[in-house]
Amino acid sequence: MRIRQSNWHQIEACLERDDRVVVPIGSTEQHGGLSLMTDAILAERVATEAAEPLGVPVLPVIPFGVSTYFLGYPGTISLRVETLVAVVRDVLDSLAYTGFRRVLIVNGHGGNAPAAGLAIEWMRENPAVRVKFHNWWNAPATWAHAQRIDPVASHASWLENFPWTRLEGVVYPDGAKQPIDVDRLRLLDPRSARALLGDGNFAGRYHRPDEEMLALWATGVAETRQALEGPWS
Repeated sequence: MRIRQSNWHQIEACLERDDRVVVPIGSTEQHGGLSLMTDAILAERVATEAAEPLGVPVLPVIPFGVSTYFLGYPGTISLRVETLVAVVRDVLDSLAYTGFRRVLIVNGHGGNAPAAGLAIEWMRENPAVRVKFHNWWNAPATWAHAQRIDPVASHASWLENFPWTRLEGVVYPDGAKQPIDVDRLRLLDPRSARALLGDGNFAGRYHRPDEEMLALWATGVAETRQALEGPWS
């Protein structure tokens, strides 16, 4: 159940039977020809589909993350690490105060890793609440499934090209891109990073057949639901 489609009475009733809640986190950044909100779209959707059969509330996605490398691309928004950590801390504080005791953070963006460290620190200060940080796209089963499809899977490549991240009227190339030097990319300022990266794809094919993508998605949803179901100790 999405909190955006609920009122406080319904969430209070939900809390009487279940103390779990899901917090999706994404980003707004270049994804080649895909939506700038690809990470946010995927995090919120996988969280919602995973939680739906369990009746667990899902918060609106936090749409911004740490995306410094991509500031050379218009439309990218990047938070400071301390801003991201502060936002996640405030969200956790609010959830704990209102009665939630098990929080699953479903993350869709690698740059948000500092929030995982914050979750561990926060639990030491709030031992009555359990928090899991779940990178849905590279969780073990989902990543293994992706590797079976195509081991060259990276940012803005086929790995993120789902029907719901594509844009109408945009034609996606049929070829594959040679891998860029990621170690070098990490040392560059945003404009130099754009010059190195070009269209935004890090490596590999731009798209794969929908039947492969939907099967991968089903694995991601199932693994996210598994994280929500527990164990929580």
